[in-house]
Amino acid sequence: MEDRTCGSDDASEINEERSNNPVNTPSYVQILGNGMDTQDTSPSVLLFFGTERYVFNVGEVMEKRTQIDRIFFSRVCSETAGGLPGLLLTLSGIGHEVKIWGPKDLNYLAAAMQHFISDNLMEQFDWPGHVHDSNGDANSTSQKIDDHHILLNNVFVKISAIVLQPSQSESDVSGKNPVSSSVIYICELQEIKRKFDAQKADSLGLKCGPKRGKLQGGEPVQSDLLDIMIHPDDVLGPSVPGPIVLLIDCPTLLHLQELLSVQSFSRYYADSAENAPNSSKNVNCVIHLSPAHVTKTDDYQIWMSRFGAAQHIMAGHQMKNIKVPILKASAEMGIRLNYLCPQFFPAPRFWSLQDWKRTPSGLKTQNVDLATRVCEPILAENFLKFQLRPHRNLGLDRSCLPNLTSPQEIIHELQSKKQKIMETSGEKACVQANVVVTKRPRLNRSALPDCMEGINREVMEIVILGTGSSQPSMYRNVSSVFLNLFSKGSLLLDCGEATLGQLKRRFGIEGADEVVRSLRCIWISHIHADHHTGLARILAQRRDLLKGIPHDPLIVIGPVQLKDYLDAYQRLEHLDMQFLDCEHTKESHTIVESLKKVLVEAGLETLISVPVEHCEPAYGVVLMAANRVNRVGKMIPVEARIFW
Repeated sequence: MEDRTCGSDDASEINEERSNNPVNTPSYVQILGNGMDTQDTSPSVLLFFGTERYVFNVGEVMEKRTQIDRIFFSRVCSETAGGLPGLLLTLSGIGHEVKIWGPKDLNYLAAAMQHFISDNLMEQFDWPGHVHDSNGDANSTSQKIDDHHILLNNVFVKISAIVLQPSQSESDVSGKNPVSSSVIYICELQEIKRKFDAQKADSLGLKCGPKRGKLQGGEPVQSDLLDIMIHPDDVLGPSVPGPIVLLIDCPTLLHLQELLSVQSFSRYYADSAENAPNSSKNVNCVIHLSPAHVTKTDDYQIWMSRFGAAQHIMAGHQMKNIKVPILKASAEMGIRLNYLCPQFFPAPRFWSLQDWKRTPSGLKTQNVDLATRVCEPILAENFLKFQLRPHRNLGLDRSCLPNLTSPQEIIHELQSKKQKIMETSGEKACVQANVVVTKRPRLNRSALPDCMEGINREVMEIVILGTGSSQPSMYRNVSSVFLNLFSKGSLLLDCGEATLGQLKRRFGIEGADEVVRSLRCIWISHIHADHHTGLARILAQRRDLLKGIPHDPLIVIGPVQLKDYLDAYQRLEHLDMQFLDCEHTKESHTIVESLKKVLVEAGLETLISVPVEHCEPAYGVVLMAANRVNRVGKMIPVEARIFW
């Protein structure tokens, strides 16, 4: 929604000389903290090289940047890839193509998205070990060395992948959600080439000219002034290895066992006896996307300690991060609106920032020996950087971290502006004394229609989660309306990207989980992505929350094209839902029994889908409550009509 990275600013500072010399190009890896405050989606990681930008994982709400060259996924599910459809639509709108790497499951996601994204996406997707046919792009086929698949090797970086595929299968109670593969990424910046020593060349009788270039290219040459051969080692200093960054996503203990068995990792261990002297590779930064129940195990911590002085950044979900809103501008707007009209605008549900302090440690262990062996990890924060080049800047960089503003400060600022406006208005009133000002009449609460009698927010609440068109903006998310009937259940009308995050901002982490559990039906108006790409994340969250608890599948109503997408997506992960075509809800007598049951329990008489003029097909919806008796004994119908 907001401009939340620093890459575009840095790019403008890079001159042509630096762009032509990768060694001098400012480079860093940066945490993009989408989902950190709501715990509903995986953070993204940006690898920046000035003219090149690579992103790892694209969760919901990740800024739809147009300057992305490659995307890498550690896993493929709604948590890590929920923002990909919106991003691809943004890029396709400007004719920009991006190469996408990930586990082989990525193939299922691509096939599902083809139902609403017209471009031939299959040409953009690839995975380690994928062998292209005769018409494929041979340059994109990965090269395998030991356990490593080399995906990319250019002037900036070599990126290789290690696939973790547990041999044992965990599954949910339905047996339809087996553990998928995960990919570890190793990013090795290119080494700084050996520096030519001009003084040594002079002392060996070598004049300035093409021979010096041959020495730099590795060829021996004859001295111009002396009867000797000059070899490259005579005039070249040692090369300087490039920084190395690891991205580790180990989602389960089964994946951890696979990780511990990867033999080729030994070359990156500082304590490996297998490495010859000076042959081990020095890892500078390890970004952990693994969840806490994995990273806190002794096995994982022992593995971490093997990287010596590497900086460990813990980017898995941490409860500390929910104290700071990621979408700062919209959160501040919510605070202002709540101050002005608390009846209509509840306060955003992030924690108070009064006592918020940054804590340096991201890993706690009872093992004293481990605590002394592991370089002090830190918790990831939105915009946190680890500088890679130039070498003098190597290390953590907090310069882009957002300023912390408490709700009290925001309200004080609003009050100050209000006071200035009032003072300015008073001055104008003195100048224009002859102007008559008429006050607007207040709402007559007793004049509500009979059908609203006895209805209050404890009985029914309509929450507008998003009204934005096409893509999220700074203050508005894409389309979704939440109809809360409290003890009778709840419904969603449309479900654009980041609907789950909006629920968590409105109801809090635990409150939103209860909302998702109580969902009985989701109605989708049409197949445009801004109306349904948050659906898989909501369904997956509900599936996980109700795991092991008897329940009915969630009813999803939508155009038939949506069913094609969901059926294809369920090859990736089971969504625990029952689909109904909008065509079967155009008349009350055609409604199926499962939907009738939901409507009766919710106190609704019927749900009717109405064809509307938009794309083909598109629908509005009419919800009609069961008849009630008002205070004078008259039977009245209650209707709510919502059209898209």
